[in-house]
Amino acid sequence: MAIKDITDQTFSNEVASGTVLVDFWAPWCGPCKMIAPVLEELDQEVGDKLQIAKVNVDENPDTAGRFGVMSIPTLMVFKDGEMVDKLHGFQPKEQLLEWLNPHF
Repeated sequence: MAIKDITDQTFSNEVASGTVLVDFWAPWCGPCKMIAPVLEELDQEVGDKLQIAKVNVDENPDTAGRFGVMSIPTLMVFKDGEMVDKLHGFQPKEQLLEWLNPHF
């Protein structure tokens, strides 16, 4: 599956069903730029098990505020609309896979 860009308006619908990994990011954020290719690799490897989505916090402050995003990148796992896990900062792919494994 391809990584989706979601907005304040589309967020609820996009995380409503299944397992979705949401990356809260901004274009000026160095660690966000570092994690982007890692998420692309994850999408290639586990995209059949979960959807990966991105929320630009500058353009979508309502969603970032609703979930208390204070630093970026912040990664959140949603299952059927409910946030079930959260991780802050850059992580290598192996650590992300280990973190995500219980959610598959």
